Amino acid sequence: MFQQIFNWRTVVALIAIAIAMSTIFYSKYVAEKIAKEERARVVAFGESLKMKAGSNDLNVLSFTNQIAVDNKDIPIIETNENNIPTGIYSNLDSTKVKSDANYLSKMVFQFGTINEPVEVEIAKQPLLINKYFYGESTLQNEVRYYPIVQLIIVALFIFITFFALRSNYRSLQNQVWAGMAKETAHQLGTPVSSLEGWIELLGQNTANEKIVEELKKDVSRLRLISDRFGKIGSRPQLEERNLITQISSVVEYMKKRATEKVSFLITTHDTTEIKTAISATLFDWVIENLLKNALDAIEASGKIVVDVKQKSNSIFIDISDTGKGIERFQLDKIFKPGFTTKKRGWGLGLSLSKRIIEQIHNGEIFVKNSEIGKGTTFRIVLKS
Repeated sequence: MFQQIFNWRTVVALIAIAIAMSTIFYSKYVAEKIAKEERARVVAFGESLKMKAGSNDLNVLSFTNQIAVDNKDIPIIETNENNIPTGIYSNLDSTKVKSDANYLSKMVFQFGTINEPVEVEIAKQPLLINKYFYGESTLQNEVRYYPIVQLIIVALFIFITFFALRSNYRSLQNQVWAGMAKETAHQLGTPVSSLEGWIELLGQNTANEKIVEELKKDVSRLRLISDRFGKIGSRPQLEERNLITQISSVVEYMKKRATEKVSFLITTHDTTEIKTAISATLFDWVIENLLKNALDAIEASGKIVVDVKQKSNSIFIDISDTGKGIERFQLDKIFKPGFTTKKRGWGLGLSLSKRIIEQIHNGEIFVKNSEIGKGTTFRIVLKS
């Protein structure tokens, strides 16, 4: 399926490039064709004025006037051989011509940068030449800007198509994640239930009391993990909990599994209760993941501080360590599935944590700051 999406992206990109290239070449061909036709019309315009000046024949005058009338879109200015306007023009704003004495001269210069003027010989002895400077018609402008408009449309087409494919890809990813999570929970369920049965049998012998107690803890942990994976694949029910109590229990759990060289501190700013709606099982998983990462970052001895505070309608949970820190170039990758700096592991902890906080709790999780050799602070933001 992912390969098909990649192939579709390639096909869409090639089609878009083909459309863009063909549009540019065709528009250039049409523009050149129109330019030749308009130049021929300007030549006819100049020749008609020449004929009109040298004849009193009514048929000739009618013919030359018709040529002038037919030109409704090409702006033309007549000048002498020194580029000085004679006062004859077509398709220009007469109000501007009257109000600005230099308007025609300005337009002559502007038209000269667009098209080469048409020269018409008025007389041979002495030699007199009139020049006809002309600009672009409305049609020429439309053809000139048509490729740009089409390219914008093609770009929008590509953007919308890629966005749709990307959304589809993410949807497929989410389905894969949910499927894997549910399948993992299902696979864990059977052996956990079996272990619980064996523990009951072992518990019947008082000599196994200590062993049974430890086994119960481990099986309870497996049941918790199974429950977590089961909830990843569905929309869990959120319940109002005291975050300080919730976080403290996770910290205590991790503290028992850390060395004595690592100290833990919870700072609540003299607050004993901060309540909000959470999925306790999944929220604990996030805190546990962050604390595990903090422990892994501390190579020998160090300190982990969990700071919890509430401001207005937001709750801020900062988990800081005095570990090795994160390289700047890695900060944009750490929440992506599969990314890890550890020798072992799949690199799913932070990715799952981000999914749990953002999609299930409508919150935020990010690296607040990190400095090599000094440590890292992750921040979770929840609505209160």
